[in-house]
Order: sequence, then structure tokens, then C-alpha cells
Amino acid sequence: MLVVPHDPAWARAFTAEAQAIGAALEGPLIALHHIGSTAIPDILAKPIIDMLAEVRDLADLDQAAPALVALGYQAMGEFGIPGRRYFRKEDAAGTRIHHLHAFAQGSPHVVRHLAFRDYLRAHPARAADYDALKQRLAADPDHYVERKGPFVLATEAEALAWSAERGGY
Repeated sequence: MLVVPHDPAWARAFTAEAQAIGAALEGPLIALHHIGSTAIPDILAKPIIDMLAEVRDLADLDQAAPALVALGYQAMGEFGIPGRRYFRKEDAAGTRIHHLHAFAQGSPHVVRHLAFRDYLRAHPARAADYDALKQRLAADPDHYVERKGPFVLATEAEALAWSAERGGY
């Protein structure tokens, strides 16, 4: 599993891609967020920009999906998560560079993703724990996602409680 140190260019890459997606999804799009490890300073990440789109309605997004395909995205449907639309994009060399996870406004998946990101941004010690775990697990790419799962679930629960205390999303 390729994980690399945080790169400040990831924020710029998100902004550039967000502009293109915003133009493509002008009707159904409510908000676009930079999520995942590339959105958390000072931790290792796979060099793939994860984005979360909040949309008015998934049916409207499905109608607009050809505009994302025109930007180079592959439409993957729910891809294992009910209520999600997942898109992925590769560069000319076939390297994955973007993931787009789209949910209808009000989905609990939106809340959990944003809470996790913001919690790790606000709690550098917990982010450092995640960084150390990712570094250890990177040597075993076949089990990387599975083995970080318990940490992610525990931290997500902390993040949701923390977010609720602050008024939620």
C-alpha cells in the first residue's frame, strides 16, 4: 500500500477538481468537501484525493452522471454502500487520482465523514495515532483497510460524539 507524507498540494488539487465538478453538477450539487487522509494535515495518506458531494437528490445526480464521465470519472454506482454514488478517476497513466463519494443531503454518511475529518484535524494526538497505524499497516497492503477498520470505527464514534457536543452538522 503506497502511503506518503502529507503534501500541501493536495488542497490545491482538491480545489481545482472541485471547480470542475461544481460546473458539471451545477444543478444537483449542494456542497463538495475534501475528506479522507489527504484532507488531514501531517498524516500519511494514499495520494488519492477523496471528495464528498452532498446532492439534493440521487436521481438528479444519476441524470448528471454523464457530465462526470466527461471529466474522466468512472461511475461505479453504490459500490457497496447503499445510498451512495461512487465515482473514481485515473490519470493518463492509469493511476487513481480522485474518489468522489456522493450522498443525498441529510445522509448520516455525510455526517460521519465530516466528523471524522474535523475530529482528526482538531485532535493532533489522535491524528498522530492514525498516522502511526497507517505507517505500520502499509507494509501489508492486502490487509491494510481491514486492519485499520477498528481504529477508524472507534475514532468515528469519538468524532460523532464530539461533533454532537458542538452542535453537529
